[in-house]
Amino acid sequence: MIDSHCHLDHEHLARNIHDVLSRCKKEGINKVLTISTKLSGFPKILDIVDKDEMIFGTFGIHPHETNNDQISKDEIISKIKSNNKIIGVGETGLDFYYNISDKDKQITSFKNHIDAALELNFPLIVHSRNAEDETYEILKNSDKNLKILMHCFTGSLTLALKLMELNSYFSASGIITFKNSTDLQNTFKQLPLDRLLIETDSPFLAPEPMRGKKNEPSFVRYTLKKLSELKNIEAPELDKITTDNFNKLFFNK
Repeated sequence: MIDSHCHLDHEHLARNIHDVLSRCKKEGINKVLTISTKLSGFPKILDIVDKDEMIFGTFGIHPHETNNDQISKDEIISKIKSNNKIIGVGETGLDFYYNISDKDKQITSFKNHIDAALELNFPLIVHSRNAEDETYEILKNSDKNLKILMHCFTGSLTLALKLMELNSYFSASGIITFKNSTDLQNTFKQLPLDRLLIETDSPFLAPEPMRGKKNEPSFVRYTLKKLSELKNIEAPELDKITTDNFNKLFFNK
């Protein structure tokens, strides 16, 4: 198994990193991708990826942080080249639900991350909330060689089908285990297996039956189990598929 999106720099996980990784290995998880969200936090990401060979990282500025952290394409590229275990661009994108950051600044940042991902030929990890049309239009008008991963995908089936035309990948989080996620479950039922990944987004979004607890990468097994039920295939088979998809996207394997 692979947890394709977690935040090991959050205090709850960082202070217990050795126990967290031990539980991962016990569950058969062999890679975790810890995600950058702000400029000031990147040194901690660099420290964490060097703690174990199973940890990889990204560099990016979350849309909530774009009022404070504006960064150019070249600066993004420079940060990513600082460590060979940094394998993705993001988390970036648009979030018009909370409007914590100015919309124009979010859009500018998103486009800069896209340009960096294209130049590096790295996957772009996309966050999109209440911004389906704007997210799609920006991605549609980008170079067709852009590698897109829609993290913690909760969008509509309409958006998913349009993103499929852009060869996007879609990551399922613990949200698909929630009782009120019927529409999202139906969307994942219709997405092709060769475009699916799994994630925790830990320490957030703990899946059933762990809701109410701090999420951690080892809990990704519950998302795998639910997704295997939705896709009507055995969990070990889906584990291999999602692992192969991650390795193809991030390592060209």
